[in-house]
Amino acid sequence: MWENVFVSSHPLAQHKLTLLRRRETEPKKFREVIGELAMMLIYEASQDLAVRVEPIETPLTTTQGSVMAEKIGFVPILRAGLGMVEGAWKLLPQAEVWHLGFYRDERTLRPVTYYNKLPVAPTVDLCMILDPMLATGGSAIAAVDVLKRWGVSRIKFIGLLAAPEGIQALHAVHPDVAVHVAAVDERLTGAGDSFPPGYIWPGLGDAGDRQFGTA
Repeated sequence: MWENVFVSSHPLAQHKLTLLRRRETEPKKFREVIGELAMMLIYEASQDLAVRVEPIETPLTTTQGSVMAEKIGFVPILRAGLGMVEGAWKLLPQAEVWHLGFYRDERTLRPVTYYNKLPVAPTVDLCMILDPMLATGGSAIAAVDVLKRWGVSRIKFIGLLAAPEGIQALHAVHPDVAVHVAAVDERLTGAGDSFPPGYIWPGLGDAGDRQFGTA
C-alpha cells in the first residue's frame, strides 16, 4: 500500500508493540521494550548496508569475511527518541549519535529547532532518525531538512508507529526517505475525539511521557 514504507511482520515485533500499547505497562517496562523493539527495527532497516570483503584468520585457516563499509549515524529526536538509542547501539555499537530537538511554534504550527549539535561537515554516510511516533510528520520533515542541509543524502526514519497522515506528509517532501515501523495505525485524533488532536489512533499515547513517567 505504502511505497518506501516497511512494516515489520515479525511476531516478536508485534508482541512487543502490544506490550507498549497496553495502558498498564509501567515506565520501566515501557523503556525496556522500546529498546528491544528498536533493535529489531534497526536490524530490518540495515539489510542494505554496504560491506567490504577482507581476509581474516580463523582458528583453522584463512578465509574471506565481510565488514561494515559505511559509517552510520543515529539521530534521536528529543525527547522520545532517546529510548531507542540503547537498542540501536546494541546492533551498531560503532554508530555515532547526534541529537536534534524541536518544538512547535503555536502561531505558525511549524516545528522550530531548539537543539542541534551536528558538526560542521557530515561524518557519516547514512543517518537513521529515531523517533517512536510518526504522527503529523512535522518533526520528521524538520529533521530530514536539517540532515540534508548538513550534507547527508541517505536517510531512514525508524519508528514504532506511524499514522497515514504522517507518512503522506513526510513523503510529499522527502519521498526518498525510507520509513521502518512496527505498524501503521488508522489515523490521527481530531475534532470529536476525547484525546487531544494530533495523536496516533489507536496508538500508545505519548511515548515520551510513558518512558519518563510524566504522563
